[in-house]
Amino acid sequence: TIRKNGYFVIKGKASKVVEVSTLKTGKHSHARCHFVAINLFNGKLEDIVPSSHNCDVPHVIHTDYQLIDIYKDGFVSLLTDIRNTKDDLRLLTDEPLLTQIKEGFGEGKDLVVTVM
Repeated sequence: TIRKNGYFVIKGKASKVVEVSTLKTGKHSHARCHFVAINLFNGKLEDIVPSSHNCDVPHVIHTDYQLIDIYKDGFVSLLTDIRNTKDDLRLLTDEPLLTQIKEGFGEGKDLVVTVM
């Protein structure tokens, strides 16, 4: 069962479900589900799927890290929950989000980064 805040593959992309609604059966059609989802890279996606169909559900693991430093090459230094550093990740190139992270870090805010 796919629920709000769950994940499933919509149009070939793993996405987080933000809205689910059911559509009534028509004279010659089956009940359908209308999904609205957010894809991390492509934004909002929508799809209508017959309620009897199977959907692919990705196994999504996400981990939170404290942001320690941002390097000029775009890589970041992150602090794990067991107090080790992780230095092998680069920030996304999404300009509004990147600007928001850099500004917050520059202001000395404690930032938490979620890695999926």
